Amino acid sequence: MSALAGKHIILGICGGIAAYKSVSLLRLFVKAGAEVQVVITPAGKQFITPVTLSSLSQKPVVSEFFTANTGEWHSHVNLGLWADCMVIAPATASTIGKMAHGIADNMLVTTYLSAKSKVFVAPAMDLDMMAHPSTTANIDLLRSYGNIIIEPESGELASGLVGKGRMEEPENIFRTVEAYFAAEGDFKGKKVLVTAGPTYERIDPVRFIGNFSSGKMGYAIAEEFASRGAEVTLVSGPVSLSVKSPAIRLVKVESARQMLQACEEAFPQSDISVMCAAVADYAPADVADRKIKRERDEVPVINLVKNPDIAKTLGSEKRYGQILVGFALETDHEFENAVGKMQAKNLDMIVLNSLRDSGAGFGTDTNKVTVMTANGGRTEFGLKSKQAVAADVVDSIAGLLQKQTVS
Repeated sequence: MSALAGKHIILGICGGIAAYKSVSLLRLFVKAGAEVQVVITPAGKQFITPVTLSSLSQKPVVSEFFTANTGEWHSHVNLGLWADCMVIAPATASTIGKMAHGIADNMLVTTYLSAKSKVFVAPAMDLDMMAHPSTTANIDLLRSYGNIIIEPESGELASGLVGKGRMEEPENIFRTVEAYFAAEGDFKGKKVLVTAGPTYERIDPVRFIGNFSSGKMGYAIAEEFASRGAEVTLVSGPVSLSVKSPAIRLVKVESARQMLQACEEAFPQSDISVMCAAVADYAPADVADRKIKRERDEVPVINLVKNPDIAKTLGSEKRYGQILVGFALETDHEFENAVGKMQAKNLDMIVLNSLRDSGAGFGTDTNKVTVMTANGGRTEFGLKSKQAVAADVVDSIAGLLQKQTVS
């Protein structure tokens, strides 16, 4: 669940070419469960139609103090009290100047002056306008008032354009706002360790033993914790994914032994640890330092040794109050095997999924899990996106935390 679920957001849109990006930002807010009221300047309506915005927000767009047809009064004071935050994107040089100096000549600026909550400002204008001393002074004033200015880092972009003055991408604006509310989330102050992806056990410099894990489930869980206020360490095997939240510290590893070392460094400080990685059970006993040549009549014999069981190792080191969660991917006798693993590894909870369930397992964007707890609890969830499954898993862990607090 996003930290923005149920939040009231005023989205202010000014008259700039970047106004088209506000549609994507609005869609992200709504998808996260926020209730959004769009307030647009008269100039903004020249770049994007209110019909598009109201169809996404399910609310009439506010632009003037009075509705033309009915004469209905739009109270900027009530809007300011209603909002949990205000996001102005794009914010033009004109609007930034008015905000800095209290020139309340339109609905957007009067609403800003009435807002009691945090205000996020995403400037968007020509590079020379952005660099002008008047604009930089006005932005500094807005910062001094406690507003959060969101702008891309300066430098050359892939398109050849210079970043300064360009409106930050909607996804990054969304993450900044979400991170602000996540700081007050239900996992605020908690340190979380998550493992994800496969491990690769080298045979020689070009070959390895591994599995088909994509890492999507573990990364989704890490992002879910971060969105709810946790400080996350994500220990990841070789995957093609990247982290989005600035609250996630990514530690990249290759082998099971490297993953164990990284986990043992983070585990003592962790309140919650979720072992989602698909760790290879075995590794070659000897790793060739050169590529093994293919011989016409000979087939090489690879002797294997057991890899360390990371979850079991951490379970033996677990202190009172720590929560340790494991994952089980089974093909038969699923529930019996999952309970056996939970008991043998001293886990507080295990997340079971079966390769017999269509749409679950490695390489998919969906999953179907059953959450089982050490006290005998068992909850089965339907087929969902891995992001939705991550929310279910983290909600279940929140339930364990709540029971710990009560007891």
